[in-house]
Amino acid sequence: MNESLVLYDKSDGVATLTLNRPGALNAVSLAMRDELWGMLLAVRDDPDVRVAVLCGAGERGFCAGADITEFGSAPSIVEARRARHERDLWGLMTDLEKPLIAAIHGWALGAGCEMSLFCDLRIAADDARLGLPEVTLGYIPSAGGTQTLPRTVAGSDAMRMLISGEHLGAAEALRIGLVHRVVPRAALDAEVMTLARAIAQQPPAASRALKRILRQGADLPLVEALAFEAREVGVTLLSLTGL
Repeated sequence: MNESLVLYDKSDGVATLTLNRPGALNAVSLAMRDELWGMLLAVRDDPDVRVAVLCGAGERGFCAGADITEFGSAPSIVEARRARHERDLWGLMTDLEKPLIAAIHGWALGAGCEMSLFCDLRIAADDARLGLPEVTLGYIPSAGGTQTLPRTVAGSDAMRMLISGEHLGAAEALRIGLVHRVVPRAALDAEVMTLARAIAQQPPAASRALKRILRQGADLPLVEALAFEAREVGVTLLSLTGL
């Protein structure tokens, strides 16, 4: 049997999903995309999982983007769009109510960078290099980068990255808010698991409510967002009292 393209491990309420194509810098093939989609469904539906970590196998990188060797290999454009609609990986990550942490080392380019932007927290090793280089290939980011990046960093920094296609080192990514923390490469796994286990100990209803408030409230006028917050607070209090 071929080894899984995404490895899955669960311990202490933390699910770890490891992109497992180290020889290809964990480039996202169609098969890997489908496996990741299925495993995120498992994360969503497993009551024992309270937080998930997304990382990449090997020493060279988190994910170098989409597997360009598969470009144009679908039977038709219609078939390719149908498959993406039926297995909407980015929509699933957006709607996931459980906290999702990206552990980034080495290269995180294109879809790899975009994938990390769908995570709630991004912890980077000091050797991380993040970027969206699609424009240099005459293309544009197609996994949400044009929308998630300016919602994460200042608009001027998003424009610079998207228009130039340049990649940033870990220190610069931290400075502009693209990642939340930078740690030595050797400490990345331990730092991320310490954070994940701490989050897993928190009441899950509160974590889920916070994600809903932050994600949905950002698109509402302030008065409506405050009302939405009040409703979520009420639901969370009811869950704590068991009523």
